[in-house]
Amino acid sequence: MTLFLPPSPMRVKALEISRLSKRISQYLVEQMAVLDKNGNEHKSIYFSGDIVQQSDSLFPEIKQAEEKIFSEERRKHVVSVLQLTHSLHKNCVRLEKSVPHNGGEFLQLLRHELKRFRKLQRIWLLTL
Repeated sequence: MTLFLPPSPMRVKALEISRLSKRISQYLVEQMAVLDKNGNEHKSIYFSGDIVQQSDSLFPEIKQAEEKIFSEERRKHVVSVLQLTHSLHKNCVRLEKSVPHNGGEFLQLLRHELKRFRKLQRIWLLTL
């Protein structure tokens, strides 16, 4: 008989951030896909892909950290989660500075969710 444990709040929030970042990225790519007069693409278009990749990596790392028995193995995944969160926040700020007119509000929303995630992260770190 196996017990069903509900997903941790960290996992739930990581999935929310992943979904939100995918939608934001999709919106921003449409906005930034237009070439300028010289035929160059927007210089920050790749940051939108970075936020998707980093947010998609959060959930598996959290899951691994929660499932590992030995603290050294767990620590590797915790450090990875911390680095991903930091990189995700940095890329949001970069995008926010360079995004066309109305994409900034969506990035502020993502940054707000990341702030909530970091609060959860502090509690999560104490429980591991």
